[in-house]
Amino acid sequence: MALAWLLAKGEDIAPIPGTKRVSRVEENTAADTLVLTADQLTRLDNLPPAVGDRFQEEYGQLIEK
Repeated sequence: MALAWLLAKGEDIAPIPGTKRVSRVEENTAADTLVLTADQLTRLDNLPPAVGDRFQEEYGQLIEK
């Protein structure tokens, strides 16, 4: 769904999902065939932003900033 939403945003958007499994590559590629309605796009556009830390605090110290 997320990839289909990004693809619907325009020709200048190129999502680059990472994966290690062929099944996920196939799943990601299938997003190109999913057609979202105008209502679905509006609802996705209006979702609240994510909250919380991306990493646990102890791991954050290991990440280069």
